[in-house]
Amino acid sequence: MLSHPQVRVEVNVDDGLADIVAAGFHAGIRLGDTVEKDMVAVRLGPPLTSAIVGTPDYFERRPAPRAPEDISAHDCIGYRLSTSGGLLPWEFEKDGKKVSIRPRCVFVANDGGLAAAAVRAGVGLGYLMEQDVSTDIAAGRLVQVLADWCQPFAGFHLYHPGRRQSPPALKALIAALRA
Repeated sequence: MLSHPQVRVEVNVDDGLADIVAAGFHAGIRLGDTVEKDMVAVRLGPPLTSAIVGTPDYFERRPAPRAPEDISAHDCIGYRLSTSGGLLPWEFEKDGKKVSIRPRCVFVANDGGLAAAAVRAGVGLGYLMEQDVSTDIAAGRLVQVLADWCQPFAGFHLYHPGRRQSPPALKALIAALRA
C-alpha cells in the first residue's frame, strides 16, 4: 500500500470457502487444493507439511504414537472447520498408503493459534502446520512424531476470477505477496 497509495485494500479473514465474486472481492487466498477450477490460481509460497506434536511432559505421561492408528489412544486437540462445522481430519500418507483419522479430541477450537496454545500447554497432541511449530520443535518445547507420515501438500495460492487482463492493483498485490 505504501508503494501504491491510490489502492484501497480490505482484508476479511475467514477460513470458510466463501464465494469471493458474490462477496464482491477481487481475490482470495486458499490452500491450493481448495481453489475452484474456474479460478486463476497463483502460488504464493512453498508446499506445506503438517506436524503431529506434543510437549515433552505429555510424552512422559503417554508413549509416542508409532503409526497413525496409535493416535486413538491419545488426547488430541481438534480444529473445527467453519465451512462444514466438522472437525478437520488428520491426513497421513506413507509408501502410497493414505490414512485419515478423526481423533478423540479433548479440546476443539476454530482458531489455529488457540489450538497451538493448547498443545503448548501440554493438553494433548496437535495436528499443526510444521512452519508454525518449527521453532518450538528446534528448541525442544515440542516433540514431533510420525514425521514420516506427514507429506507436503499444496501451499497457499492467491486466486481470482479468470480475466484476460488482471487489474493493475491485483498485479501489484500478487507481486507484494510473492515478495
